[in-house]
Amino acid sequence: MNLLTFDLNLLKVLDALLHEQSTVKAGERIGLSQPAISSALRRLRDALADPLFVRQGQRIVPTEYAAGLELPLRQILDQIDGLLSDHGAFDPAIATHSFKISGSDFFAEMLMPPLAKLLTVQAPHMQVQLVDFIPNSYEETLENHSVDMALVPQNTLPNWVDHVPAFRSQFVMIARKDNPRLKRAQVQPGDTVPMDLFCDLGHIVFSPEGKLHAMGDAALARLGRQRRVVMTMPVFGGICNAVADSDLVALLPEQMAKKLAPRLGLSIYRAPMPLAPAQICLVWHKRNTGSPAHRWLRDVIMDQLRPIDMA
Repeated sequence: MNLLTFDLNLLKVLDALLHEQSTVKAGERIGLSQPAISSALRRLRDALADPLFVRQGQRIVPTEYAAGLELPLRQILDQIDGLLSDHGAFDPAIATHSFKISGSDFFAEMLMPPLAKLLTVQAPHMQVQLVDFIPNSYEETLENHSVDMALVPQNTLPNWVDHVPAFRSQFVMIARKDNPRLKRAQVQPGDTVPMDLFCDLGHIVFSPEGKLHAMGDAALARLGRQRRVVMTMPVFGGICNAVADSDLVALLPEQMAKKLAPRLGLSIYRAPMPLAPAQICLVWHKRNTGSPAHRWLRDVIMDQLRPIDMA
């Protein structure tokens, strides 16, 4: 290919097509008609000697060659954008960007309220959505543009993902005040619950997939013990309400437990088995690392989460 005769504007079309996987949506994204996008795609195919996209149902999917162009192309366009936009300057006061963040309802309680207050003042035209976090699928949502970033437990990540540690969280046991089993055993809030009692209490497990075993069960298994699980829920908020209205108990992130305990009439106890603090990370696709708007929101989120880190 001769770069001197190649129309560099076609790269913006290719980027939009890779992002939207639709000629109509790609046109809407960059302000071109569908026929103009189709014409540009034909020129791209001729210039790059590859089909680039194939039809699959209602969308077009990239060929292996086109998929390999996505990340470096996005990085190059971000660098050009930064070069030509006053050294990458970003003004949140006039920004109209829209972002989706994947995370559990822990963040609906601990992140979104202070973030809403800050955005109202600093970025009143920006839109931020918190969407459900589904374990083992957040990488796919980052890759196919369904979400812009995710808040997840630290794990092995693919090489196309960037991340930064956000905060650590310990798990504690919650029960309603005056829980009869704990009261009869004379276990006071803040105490470590005896192992036999802990295992015999009815537990609610947090599990978006409905699994009956979680991190606490693995820790018990290492000691040759097992707790009595009677319920699972996909959201921490529902677990707290159920515990407040019953004699069931649950393991909950300590920061959330401390915030909700006074409101819901809960008491907090220590589990009898060792539980390593969970390291939560903010993760995103590397194609967005250099984006000024994306970087600004990442920094804001980190500022909001830093005070809840366990020192």
